[in-house]
Amino acid sequence: MKIIKFKLKEKFKYKRKVIIKNLITNIFIGIHNFEKKKKQRVRLNIEILLNPDVKPNNKDLTTILNYEEVINRIKLITKKQHHNLLEDLAENIFRIIFCEKKVLKVKLKLEKLDIIKNSESVGIEVQKSRLK
Repeated sequence: MKIIKFKLKEKFKYKRKVIIKNLITNIFIGIHNFEKKKKQRVRLNIEILLNPDVKPNNKDLTTILNYEEVINRIKLITKKQHHNLLEDLAENIFRIIFCEKKVLKVKLKLEKLDIIKNSESVGIEVQKSRLK
């Protein structure tokens, strides 16, 4: 992957973000015995801020973040293991996404949809940034 600095006469601040919105998965998550026996619906919202110096190039797909691959990797880890806490799941998702050097910041919102009666959802929102 080649990092290309934008050299334009006009000055712009460029921001590129990949958004995965309302991805619903059925996974084993939770500390209670009943949560270890039955899958729960969890909604994921993910925002991934990318390095603005990496210009997207359709001839070099390493310049973009493949959201399908991110989703497939998340589905794989949620299928392989039980997570006790949404925070554990968040850390595993961060680990997957930050494997990509072009990722600067990730914001996650993870919600259990069916665990509390009279509530649409309960969950966490957390973000992590790469230190320069």
